[in-house]
Amino acid sequence: MNKMIKVTFLGTGTSQGIPVIGSDHPVCLSKDKKDKRLRVSILIQWENINLVVDCGPDFRQQMLRENIKHIDGIFFTHEHADHSAGMDDIRPFFFRQGDIPVFGSERVIKNFTQRFDYIFSAENKYPGAPSVDVNIVKPDQNFQFKGKNVIPVEVMHNDLPVIGYRIDNFCYLTDVKTIIDLEKEKLKEIDVLVLSCLRIEPHPNHLNLDEALKLIESLMPKSCYLTHISHLMGFHEEVSSHLPSNVFLAYDSLSVSSN
Repeated sequence: MNKMIKVTFLGTGTSQGIPVIGSDHPVCLSKDKKDKRLRVSILIQWENINLVVDCGPDFRQQMLRENIKHIDGIFFTHEHADHSAGMDDIRPFFFRQGDIPVFGSERVIKNFTQRFDYIFSAENKYPGAPSVDVNIVKPDQNFQFKGKNVIPVEVMHNDLPVIGYRIDNFCYLTDVKTIIDLEKEKLKEIDVLVLSCLRIEPHPNHLNLDEALKLIESLMPKSCYLTHISHLMGFHEEVSSHLPSNVFLAYDSLSVSSN
């Protein structure tokens, strides 16, 4: 029997986070904690396993806030900075655990080898640098991780392929603009879907609210949590009041369970 998984939203904001530096937008000035969003990432837990999806610039703060003592791996969706710029802060885990398993597409790992050469290159290794155990993810090949079957789901972020991950009846999809029917087939009988949704107005690279709701209606998950949210979406409580009964705006530190 599969063990139930717990998902904690480490961050639910878009690339600038909320509040945006220097912004006087009303949402950026909100006193509601649910309107304050770190860069997007989740923690997936079962038994004693801690799996992080994406490692953005707020990674250190997120790990301290959630009191995470160890991580068993990091799944990367793509290489953009808001999903990967926290790489250096894996060091405390490395010092205690050794090489940190990381998973990403061949393109993503190649990008990291250039940007984080002191981590991903074995040459002239600095003693204080962390090391990683690299695992290449192919969108058409399932793989095993700590007793779970992982199904990669490829979506398009405009013209950039991004990998989402399904584990049991949970699936995490971020930076989505389009998804082809073949990949939608991987999303049948979803208990909990996490889906990126940037704002109300259309955007060339991301789903807006109307597009996200249409996709959710077609996929029919039991529940869906929207993430990667801009201040231009509006106030958390106000937007939440207009959503369908099975759709929710995620917020930082929210935890949900899935079979």
